[in-house]
Amino acid sequence: MTDWSGKSPLPAPGPSFRDLFTPKIVTVLRERYGLGDVRADILAGLTVAIVALPLSMAIAIGSGVTPDRGLYTAIVGGFLVSLLGGSRFQIGGPAGAFIVLVAATVERHGVDGMLLATIMAGLFLIAAGYLRLGTYIKFIPYPVTVGFTAGIAVIIFASQIHDLLGLTLAHEPGALIPKVEALWGVLGTLNPSALSIAALGIVVMVGLKKLRPHWPNILIAVVLASLVVFALGLPVETIGTRFGGIPSTLPAPQLPPFSLEKIQAVLPDAVAFALLGAIESLLSAVVADGMTGRRHRSNCELVAQGVANIGSGLFGGIVVTGTIARTATNVRAGARGPISGMLHSAFLLVFMLIAAPLASYIPLAALAAVLAVVAWNMAEKHAFGTLIRSSWGDAAILLSTFLLTIFRDLTEGIVVGSAIGAFIFINRMAHMTRVEHGPLATDDRADDSNGERKPYDAALASDPEVVVYRISGAFFFGAASAVGAVLERIADQHKGLVLDFSAVPFLDSTGANVIAGVVRKAVRQGVRVYLTGAAFDVRKELVKHEVKSPDVLFLARIEDAVEAVRRLA
Repeated sequence: MTDWSGKSPLPAPGPSFRDLFTPKIVTVLRERYGLGDVRADILAGLTVAIVALPLSMAIAIGSGVTPDRGLYTAIVGGFLVSLLGGSRFQIGGPAGAFIVLVAATVERHGVDGMLLATIMAGLFLIAAGYLRLGTYIKFIPYPVTVGFTAGIAVIIFASQIHDLLGLTLAHEPGALIPKVEALWGVLGTLNPSALSIAALGIVVMVGLKKLRPHWPNILIAVVLASLVVFALGLPVETIGTRFGGIPSTLPAPQLPPFSLEKIQAVLPDAVAFALLGAIESLLSAVVADGMTGRRHRSNCELVAQGVANIGSGLFGGIVVTGTIARTATNVRAGARGPISGMLHSAFLLVFMLIAAPLASYIPLAALAAVLAVVAWNMAEKHAFGTLIRSSWGDAAILLSTFLLTIFRDLTEGIVVGSAIGAFIFINRMAHMTRVEHGPLATDDRADDSNGERKPYDAALASDPEVVVYRISGAFFFGAASAVGAVLERIADQHKGLVLDFSAVPFLDSTGANVIAGVVRKAVRQGVRVYLTGAAFDVRKELVKHEVKSPDVLFLARIEDAVEAVRRLA
């Protein structure tokens, strides 16, 4: 409510530090977490672990590192995300969206450089959380998220063609065009057995998803492919033949080698890790909120993601983020709180301790099939098509982000797409800001029949002593020039100028400066200026720019200002 006495209204109390940064596990345990909840979380954690086991290894291999590093990420990072996070149901671990970034970092700086960038990204995420920047991640335009997600999906699929077809390739380029050219050049080395295993895996995963959606289709496909390769003795690469298997224990935590030069070298990669990690984790938390009706704490979630990335890097893992598919699986499996995510990590650790030798028999073609299906699912094809058809602005944002992600760089795609989105938004908002000439009817409220304001009062409009301008919409730098051009046309034969701000929700310094110029011109011409309907924040900004008494008089209604002008006559 606007206070016309000049007194500032009391601000609503904001959330406290405890409200923003208390982990959800504390909230859940305070809500009488009982034996039934424990049983539900055990079942959900086991379900998610079964899904995460092959997926974590596949993402690690696709990222250019050994499969065990994917498990370290899910075990250490996933545990910390659930323990410290601001979402009840978030599952942390390696994500397909990071395959491109991690692989490029490993290629440029080696595994040690990637680990250092992961730890640095963790520090950036913690800082972002405590600076309360999580609130602003939601301002990234939807076409940008669809664009970079689709771009990542294309790159992931291209990176798996090598193993899907069992091609023999000495070195696979990172860039898309050289990669496709190199793969085309060795197409003659295609391995029919690898192609058959990949096709078997895809058919099983897609078929089970439709026929038995609650079954762990990824794990079943990988196990079945491994049994076929072992039973028939097929000549395909496996985890054992390429990597020598995976360790059966967690490594001791240690800092990777670093120096000032190394930190400077990996800084862009660390920033990219942190940016994408923040976006992915908060999008995943929003998905979980939509499925459950709960609300996550975005800044607390960023802090947890930061700690998890530091922990993952110390234990030799790759980047950790919230994973949408595994989080959704957790919700559908009946999870009650973060303990399910912690148990998912514990189950993965048990699987690694007990079944590590069996991982040597997993064919790489089967894991490539897993990532091919992941890429297909994450492409958001329907959303892509909808945005292309919706408007030229959304299509421009989408395509610029998509193409830059594919052919240039993910971070560049996000930045450029967001910048284009901001300019388009400014342009749209500027066109929504209007200046209407003429006083409104005495009863200025909305007409209940159609929600529109009532028409101008013809009797008041004929009064030669007063001119009324009504501004509607956000009065900001994007609209200031157009509004200023209209307001500058002030005739000196009028005794009073009324500027109605009742439909202005926001005024920035540029808009306030325009009004200050109009007032100065009016005062020089001897025209009395009245400002009506200004909200407290709008009035406060105007006063900062010297728009105040005695040059102007603030009143509540247009008719009050018109009557005041008449009294001057």
